[in-house]
Amino acid sequence: MQTVRSGDGTIIAYERTGEGPPVVLVAGATCDRQVSAPIAELLSAHCTVFNYDRRGRGDSGDEAAGEYSAALLLEREIQDIEAVIGAAGGAAGLWGSSSGAILAAEAAAAGLRVTRLAMWEPPYGLAEDDSRGHLDYVKRLHELLAQNRNGDAAELFLRQVGLPQEFVAGMRQSPTWAGMEKIAPTLRYDAAALGDGLLPAARLATLTIPALVMDGGASMDILRAASRAAADALPDAAYRTLPGQEHAVAAEAIAPALAEFFAR
Repeated sequence: MQTVRSGDGTIIAYERTGEGPPVVLVAGATCDRQVSAPIAELLSAHCTVFNYDRRGRGDSGDEAAGEYSAALLLEREIQDIEAVIGAAGGAAGLWGSSSGAILAAEAAAAGLRVTRLAMWEPPYGLAEDDSRGHLDYVKRLHELLAQNRNGDAAELFLRQVGLPQEFVAGMRQSPTWAGMEKIAPTLRYDAAALGDGLLPAARLATLTIPALVMDGGASMDILRAASRAAADALPDAAYRTLPGQEHAVAAEAIAPALAEFFAR
């Protein structure tokens, strides 16, 4: 493990593996770098992979805890990616999963030296109802976290992404639930990355770098529609579906596609 200091002084932990074009992996909500480790291992045969812990997760700190404006939360995470790109030599490709894909796109739109952008199932909303639902979720999330009800905040998120009540109730009784409660405050960052919850077509249209947007053939229709719309909005994007894959994509399914894209 190595570390780098972000713009506000937060220590960001990462692992560097492999040789070749540098690629930074940006994990989705509730995930630390261990979730991306299988992808990093396979991709490192073709690229220099920087697999980092987003702030407040794993071995990374969070000096901005308590500063909860959406703009500031997003700015802090973009600064984190900038610091990791700096460790990679000043320019790198980005791969993001789920809300991490949206964060990666926002980092590129903010002017970071991103050479290529790969996105896995960015959960953009496509209708006004999606935006209203997202903003209601964000309001309730902040309320629960302000009351230190981390478990309820984690449950709120899981229900928001479509998990049934009985499944979530079972999760709350499992030994892994303590980890969910610990990481729940970082859900603020994922919420901030989504903004108003809608696909920012005009902002994506400014990204002229090569892009790849992927989804799973067995994933939810709403995620597949969002992925297709993101690919359509990006000026130089390819769209690809991985047969049989769901939102929790298998490393052996996605790593070859990422290697082909980033190692060109």
